[in-house]
Amino acid sequence: MRVRDRGQVAIEYLGFIPILVLVALAGVQIGLIAYAGQQAGTAARAGARYASLQENAQDACTRAVSDWLSVSCVPAFGGDEVTVTATVEIPSLVPGWEFGPATKTATMPLDHTDEELVVP
Repeated sequence: MRVRDRGQVAIEYLGFIPILVLVALAGVQIGLIAYAGQQAGTAARAGARYASLQENAQDACTRAVSDWLSVSCVPAFGGDEVTVTATVEIPSLVPGWEFGPATKTATMPLDHTDEELVVP
């Protein structure tokens, strides 16, 4: 080995570090996307449950997700059921990597506890 070749591996490694960091960030970002989708489903189910009881769906959605995520829930009543659409903004780790929001829906039957139950 010649004296001039000393440190060559270190220089090559330093050139490869940005690629390793980018791959690691992409892996974490994929995890964030999946987590936001899961949280949107949880929020939609919680919101639909509360809306079926004539309660505030947005409050239930907000309590159902992690504090650091932004969620909005919109209930839609139709017939004897309610459908809640939850939208969770997907956070981005790298500036310039923008993702659309994760959106999930859940449908629940409306609770009619005020009506008298008729037993045949």
